[in-house]
This record gives sequence, structure tokens and C-alpha cells, in this order.
Amino acid sequence: MEQIDLQKRLFIALILSFLVFAGYSFLMESAQPVKPLTELNQTISNSAPAPIASKETTQVPVSSNKAGNNAPVQDGGVALVTVSSSNYTFIIDELGRISQAVLLEKKYRDEEGKSLKLLAEGSVKPSEIRFSDAKLNEEAFKTAYRSSQSTLSVGSEPAKILLTQELSDMTVIKEFTFYADGHYDLHIQTSKPVVYFLTLGDRPDVDKSGYLLVKGALVKGSDGVITTIEDGDLETDETFKGAKFASAFDRYYASVIYDIKNGLNVTIAKNGDNQLVFVEGTNDFTVSGYIGPKEFKTLKTLDSELTDVIEYGWFTFLSKPFFAVIQWIYSFVGNWGWAIVLFTILVKLVLFPLSYKGMMSMQKLKDLAPKMKELKEKYGKDPQKMNMKMMELYKKHGANPMGGCLPLLLQVPVFFALYRVLLNADELQGAPWILWIEDLSKMDPYYVLPILMGITMYLQQKITPSNFTDPIQEKIFKFFPLIMTFFFVTFPSGLVLYWLTNNILSIAQQYYINIAYQKHKEAAVAAHKHEEA
Repeated sequence: MEQIDLQKRLFIALILSFLVFAGYSFLMESAQPVKPLTELNQTISNSAPAPIASKETTQVPVSSNKAGNNAPVQDGGVALVTVSSSNYTFIIDELGRISQAVLLEKKYRDEEGKSLKLLAEGSVKPSEIRFSDAKLNEEAFKTAYRSSQSTLSVGSEPAKILLTQELSDMTVIKEFTFYADGHYDLHIQTSKPVVYFLTLGDRPDVDKSGYLLVKGALVKGSDGVITTIEDGDLETDETFKGAKFASAFDRYYASVIYDIKNGLNVTIAKNGDNQLVFVEGTNDFTVSGYIGPKEFKTLKTLDSELTDVIEYGWFTFLSKPFFAVIQWIYSFVGNWGWAIVLFTILVKLVLFPLSYKGMMSMQKLKDLAPKMKELKEKYGKDPQKMNMKMMELYKKHGANPMGGCLPLLLQVPVFFALYRVLLNADELQGAPWILWIEDLSKMDPYYVLPILMGITMYLQQKITPSNFTDPIQEKIFKFFPLIMTFFFVTFPSGLVLYWLTNNILSIAQQYYINIAYQKHKEAAVAAHKHEEA
């Protein structure tokens, strides 16, 4: 009896853990306000990046655009160059920064249905240079670059743009080479050696879902070790020598800087409650960058190591292979919804041997409950002897008191790993399934999937063996379908589809176990009668 209670308590604890996790994701706003940046008020040593300039410093008026076409930029700067391709538009402002990145593909739209802008207004921008010399830095933020042209069209072939900044005693030249897939090469030359740092700027700030997601900075070191610093977690500046890449990212999008072959000296510097990524430059410095969605195929095309930009939190070690399998299935079926369904079936088949043993043990324990109760009444005052008698009872009938727990424990990391995949996979954005499900990354607009999920969870409860001794546990257990339906209403339909498919398969599995156990009991009774005869 106590062992059955143990299994039920474990199950309830696991579900409650999920509800806490899901509830926190549902209720908490993930977007953090941009904090004021610290003042540029000190000279920095050559071993550290320039301090983070305040918004007032980075947004001071700059001299007139020597290239003409002073087109306004919404976050207060002036557009120097507009870079256009079929998939994106980049705006380069007078300080030589990528001040805005706009995605033009149909699936990337904001809440108003407009093309998606990745960089928040008033944020620090990618490719911004910070000089360690405070006086030089101040001058640089007041002096406009001039451009070789005001517009740049990127087609199948890369396109280049040359930016020049003339300071009082030196010249800075930036040569951008843009490619159709959203990545770029940046060559920086200074007319004399100076200490400066290139920043990735603030991370893309697009996701407003409120889900509990990993957002912040990520660095892959020269040794291949990946370090993730979530927003608000940085205590002191961290430096990485010879890093392969660094990324500032949110749910679906990232700004990346990389040099896989030669490595980069990267510093993650505290920026209010969050952080900024800096890369140390030289007077003749070349680096590559990318701003856009964390799409696996695109990142792999640039370099297979860049797929590590896609981060899934604690369960990355499971999420990455899971996504690889789902992607492999998708390559055959051509639909992400059906790929999720088939992957769920595959997981059930892999776990079935353990599930079978666990469920059979639960059936046996249910039948042994009356005898366990008798032992408890008879030996209740002698716990040691009672436990010994119970172990003899388990051994005689081939029951494993912990057998039903293992399948539950295995399902928890599987679920949370898939939770991360289905929340973070850019491929699900705009991916349809059937009829009314036009985007697996968004909630079911008609609530069909979450309601069906709740119904199947209720049916699964009805056919699963249970023997509650605590009425409070039993009441909580009965309300699970309703509670889970409530939480899943706003979850991405791809995630709800996984849970619904899992419930349907669990019902079929439980029916099979029930029938198999009944046959097992009948065979055992027949064998016992044969022995007596």
C-alpha cells in the first residue's frame, strides 16, 4: 500500500513540478526593461574593454551625413546606408553601426503584421566601436562616418560598402561585405594602432511571449566549451581568449560574431542588469557576423560549429539530438506537425520495454494491496519485520515496488527537452500542420488541441490503475486534466500536439497492458489449478 502511495506521490510531485515550471512561464513577463548604461567617465586599461557608454553618449548628435540622404531612423539616429536583399533590410547609421535589421520573409511578422525588426529602439547596436581612450571615444561618438554609397543591393553575389570616419589624429575604415543569407564580413582598419573593442550590441529583443526562456549571451571557447550567461546573471566581467564565436540572443533570433579558425578575444561586460559582448580589435582586423533567425540550416551552412548558437537551457544535451531526429523525420514527411507526431511515436516505442515492465509492476501491486494491508495491520508495530515480509511478498509475486516510478522519471527529461525544442525551434515559425493550425509556434486559435489534450488525459486517468489512500491526493489527481488544459491553452500548438499524441499513445499502451496482464493472471490461475490437480 505504501509503495503504491509512493508511486502516486512521485507522479503528483512530477506533475506539480511541471505546473510550477509551466505556470511560471505562463505568468512571468520575460522581457526586461533596458537599464541606463554606466557613464563613460574613466580611462580603461589595455586589458579590458571600454566602459559601456550611456545612452546619452551613444545618441549624441553627429555631424551631417557627407554622403547625403539623411533618412531618419526610428530610434533617433540617421540612416547612412540601406542594405537590401530579398530576405532582409539592414540600416547602417552615421556611427557605422547596424542600427536596424528587418526580416522580410512572410513568416517573420510583428503583432501588427509588419516586417519584423530585431533591434529595439534606444539599444546598443552591433558593430559599434568603443575606444579605450575616453577622449578618443567621445570624439568618435560625435563624428559621422561617410559612405561610398547610400544604398546597397545584395543578390546572389555578395555586395560591399566602404565607411570612413576621420578623427582628429586618425582615420577608421570599415568595409562591410553582405551576403544574401544575412551574414556579413567586416574588415576594420585604423591609421594607427589603438586599443578598441567591437560590440555585438544589445541582444535582439523580439519575443514578448512571457515563456520561461533562455535569453542573454553565449560564447564558444577555443576548447569547445559553451558558456551561457542569461540576462541578469553576470556578476563580474568575463573574458574568453581565442573564442570561436560569441552571440547575443533571444528566443528565435541572434546577433553573432565569429572567427572559427583564428579565434576572438571576447569580453562579456555588465550592462545594468544584463550584459554586452565585446571583441578586441586590431589596426587591421577582420571578423564575420550574422544577424537573423536561429535557423539550423542557415547556421550550419555558415559553419557547422555555429549551430551551437541554438541554446536550449539545462536540457541542451537531450534537446539537440531530439531536434536532429525531428529534422531527419521532417526531411521525409515535409511537415513539421507530422514530424512531431512520428517523433512522439518513436519515443514511445523506445521507452516501451521499460514502460511495459513498470506498468505490469503497478498492476501486480494493485492486486497485492489487500495482502499488503494485512501485513501492515499484523506487523505495524514492528516496521523492520513488516518491510521484510513485504519484500518476501514482492519477490514471491514478481512485483517491483519501484518499477512504476522509472517510466515516470524517464518521461520528465524527455518532456522538458522537447519543451525547449518546440519553444525555441525557429523552423516551427509559420509552419502549418492541418486545416486550422497555420503556425505551430503559436497557440491553437480555436483551442481544439488543448481541449482534446485535456479529454485524453482524463481518459488515460480512467483506465490507469490507482489506489489512493489520501483523499487530498485523489482530488488533486482528478483535477490534473483541467489544470493542464488551462495551462496549455496558450502554449505553442506544436508543444500541445506532442502532449496530445503522447496521451493517445499512452491510452493505447495502457489498454494493451491491461489486456496483457489479464491474460497473465488467467495463465497463472490455470497453472496453479494444474499444479493442484
